[in-house]
Amino acid sequence: MKANYPVEYMSAVLTADSGDTEKIAEIIHECERMEIEVLPPDINESFAPFSVVPAKGSDPAKIRFGLTTIKNFGAGITEAIIEERKAGGPYISLSDFLSRVHDRNLNKKSLEALILSGALTRFEERGLMYANLDNLIAFNKEQVAGKESAQDSLFGGMDSTVNDLVLEPAPPASVADKLHWEKELLGVYVSGHPLDEFKEELKKRGDITKIKEDGRNGIPVVTAGMVETVKELLTKKGERMAFIRLANHTDAIEMTAFPEVYRQNHDLLQPGTCIAIKGKLNIRNDEPTILVDRVKNLAAATNAELVDATVGA
Repeated sequence: MKANYPVEYMSAVLTADSGDTEKIAEIIHECERMEIEVLPPDINESFAPFSVVPAKGSDPAKIRFGLTTIKNFGAGITEAIIEERKAGGPYISLSDFLSRVHDRNLNKKSLEALILSGALTRFEERGLMYANLDNLIAFNKEQVAGKESAQDSLFGGMDSTVNDLVLEPAPPASVADKLHWEKELLGVYVSGHPLDEFKEELKKRGDITKIKEDGRNGIPVVTAGMVETVKELLTKKGERMAFIRLANHTDAIEMTAFPEVYRQNHDLLQPGTCIAIKGKLNIRNDEPTILVDRVKNLAAATNAELVDATVGA
């Protein structure tokens, strides 16, 4: 199946593992290796689970995130959106969507999830819609109330008067904001990665996968990536140290920052920060970790500052 129907197969695998964000990230990396593009959710193309977007001419088939794969977005509102789309055709604008979907589950929380995950970007820019979220909800409620009033009226066949959708000006969302929203709501970065701007810097340092595979306890290593999680704890002396998960585009490794290192680099050792680190490989119970000695902001780090030999460089 994987060899003969790769897009359909990978779409099914993604659907089967929905909810397991680490597994989904691994599968999406495999899709990238297979040159299968995985697209963010879209109000006119997404179904409930992951689905296949058929090939069009020279454009190959792709995989699209489903609406129920969005955090804080339930099956009820998903079904209402899809059923209306089947009955009335694709949504042609933001106002058209808000006018046609009459479901109590289209509330502020679910509409925010649609906006921030990228499902409505065919209509408007994410930052603009997010800044106007209250206006969008008010417009939807007005449309629903107006049509219900018209149906109850003796003149129900006549169009009711409703205000037009007006969006107040707002600055566009930054790339960092978009990626943060995708990670929060989809579990993975879809439109890019915070490390994309540091590709050349990453090439100069040890690859996390190769470092993990080396397995020589105590060897010096230099690598780079993005801090995903930080777990603080207190030593017996009452000092703070931390266990940190460092990730690149395809892999991750656990690191330990003892009190002195953690105190000196606390501001850099925060989730979402892109860093370069120098340390020693530590193998415990067959699990490789890095004992951190030095940390640099990846944007400021240079080869001269981290010149020691590195595994897999």
